[in-house]
Amino acid sequence: MIAARVIQGLDRRGQVFLLVLAAVAVLVPVLNLVVPEGSALHMPTYAVSLLGKYLCYALLAISLDLVWGYVGILSLGHGAFFALGGYAMGMYLMRQIGTRGVYGNPILPDFMVFLNWKELPVTWYGFQFFPYAALMVLLVPGLLAFVFGWFAFRSRVTGVYLSIITQAMTYALLLAFFRNDMGFGGNNGLTDFKDILGFNVQAQSTRVGLLVATVVAVALGYLVARALVTSAYGKVLIAIRDAESRARFIGYRVERFKLLAFTVSACMAGVAGALYVPQVGIINPSEFAPANSIEAVIWVAVGGRGTLVGAALGAVLVNFAKTWLTGAFPEIWLFGLGALFVVVTLFLPKGIIGTLSAWSAKRAESRAAESAAAEAGVGAAGGAS
Repeated sequence: MIAARVIQGLDRRGQVFLLVLAAVAVLVPVLNLVVPEGSALHMPTYAVSLLGKYLCYALLAISLDLVWGYVGILSLGHGAFFALGGYAMGMYLMRQIGTRGVYGNPILPDFMVFLNWKELPVTWYGFQFFPYAALMVLLVPGLLAFVFGWFAFRSRVTGVYLSIITQAMTYALLLAFFRNDMGFGGNNGLTDFKDILGFNVQAQSTRVGLLVATVVAVALGYLVARALVTSAYGKVLIAIRDAESRARFIGYRVERFKLLAFTVSACMAGVAGALYVPQVGIINPSEFAPANSIEAVIWVAVGGRGTLVGAALGAVLVNFAKTWLTGAFPEIWLFGLGALFVVVTLFLPKGIIGTLSAWSAKRAESRAAESAAAEAGVGAAGGAS
């Protein structure tokens, strides 16, 4: 009943999006676990993990679209929130290794034993428990976004200046996490994971389970973001995006509205990073690279800014194209990817979903005009007779 009401409250685009996600959650396990390996319909496990990675990027894109598409905050540092969520999950996975590590230490991860650490840092306390790690996945990115946004928005930093300092934030974290004395694995990061919730992280069934969990997270992230932007609160966000000064002049505390959206967006990005790590098998400081955050902006632009569904679609399509091009044209794939972005920018400035919506609206208007003209013609003919 509740699910039916939620779906009925969505527009057609949202309903199709959730139905596609539901189909993925049902069909992929069947194709991977039930269909025999020799069958042409069998989906190999590596493809399941690859699809899971794409969906993690889709959730990251939705989180970015929430603040860029509806609040006008062009964040070039969302990769930091993604990476922090990933590190929180990676720390939990490392604590599950125990004596199965190379050095057999039941408490210290292998890299700490190698670096002659004598005791576990305080920052690692509690990560042997999944509920604590899950809380940190939300709390750490959310707290960073809250503190950062509190100072930035109260100082009325906007536009390109805000974009620059978000990029500076993720670059600072990149440099910090590269240091071995930070206790997060340095340049090598965290890897060699064994279990998640007692299940072998490399097992075929676990990979499918992680994919299904990612699908659920994307669906929930979309519903949360859409609930925000379609509410009265969301109308204020759009007003801030279009004319922040006017919104402030009529009495809205603009910084509070922006702060909430920015914090929620960071938490969503952290969840995406947490689901990404067990499916990819590693988390290292390169995830903080500013280029990753800029690439996420490109996903949103390609799919359609301010559409949510378009952001997810852009993330999947761009990363699929990246995977295909690197295999088919390893020497020139960067040029092919760059050409794709140029074509979309020139011919689809509103993104894929935005352009399709505009075409659909124009067709509806033309049909309405034709109907009105036909009715007017019939009325004139009736009056003349």
